[in-house]
Amino acid sequence: MPYPLFDRSRLRIQPLSERHHDLDLSVLLPLDAPLPDFTHESLPILGRRLVEARRQGNARMLVMGAHVLRAGVSRYLIDLMERGLIDHIAMNGAGPIHDWEFALIGASTESVARYIRTGEFGLWRETGRMNDIIRAGAEQGLGLGESIGRAILEERFPHADISVLAAGVRLGVPITVHPGIGYDILHEHPNCDGAALGETGYRDFLAFAQTVTRLENGVMLNFGSAVMGPEVYLKALAMARNVAHQEGRVIRNFTTAVFDLIPLDGDTRQQAPKSDPRYYYRPWKTILVRTVADGGESFYVQGDHRVTVPHVHRAALNAEGGAE
Repeated sequence: MPYPLFDRSRLRIQPLSERHHDLDLSVLLPLDAPLPDFTHESLPILGRRLVEARRQGNARMLVMGAHVLRAGVSRYLIDLMERGLIDHIAMNGAGPIHDWEFALIGASTESVARYIRTGEFGLWRETGRMNDIIRAGAEQGLGLGESIGRAILEERFPHADISVLAAGVRLGVPITVHPGIGYDILHEHPNCDGAALGETGYRDFLAFAQTVTRLENGVMLNFGSAVMGPEVYLKALAMARNVAHQEGRVIRNFTTAVFDLIPLDGDTRQQAPKSDPRYYYRPWKTILVRTVADGGESFYVQGDHRVTVPHVHRAALNAEGGAE
């Protein structure tokens, strides 16, 4: 390569004990926490459809941004998996970092404003060890999410019980990770192996695409992922529909929902005009409009993930009780 490359051997890597953590285990909500008031017409519908999709063996997918874990709802995600109401979770590359740190030391999240000034941001030894786990996973033929989940489980991290990745391994539920090179603090470290990251991440993408092949009459929920979620889902759906079309099947009658903080006025099942900046908000045009245009149904729910995830959980349990 004719261009000079940054010499990672010059970096100073510090232990997590030197870092000030913005979040600890106190942020994690217990399953029996009182639910704050929140209503939305879609919640009972989504609850019923998750239960029905489970009964029929169709996909029950949840795609999320890493801040969903920071909202303290891991126990709700794990319980949904344990009940079979969610059978695939997809994260961006930052999700496993928070999951790993919470499971290992009971804390996560650093102040970017504080540590970027001194060049310390992201350069923490115990978190960087995830790169070694990813490399080993590549050698074993594992995906990125499974590699990290197995390590948390097998090494008996002190707080492995609240790890979504470890729960996925324990339950046989795919937790796939969809990174972008240079997006995450792991990529700063001298032990980051781009080939291993790409190999394990691509395996996870193929696992995601395989789950999408079961999306007919299924459910796909997107919590707070503005780019990764809609883009990975869009390509996987194209692949799944390509094969289904050759086999005389369809993947068009399914339910999608987007949960986010952005206010979207009007009919979210109609695409915003290009003159509206919200046209470029991918969850709207991709998840709520284009991919369900041939028979699916979509919903948009505005709210804090610390509120909406528990309410989806409650709606599914209510539907589960009504179905029994």
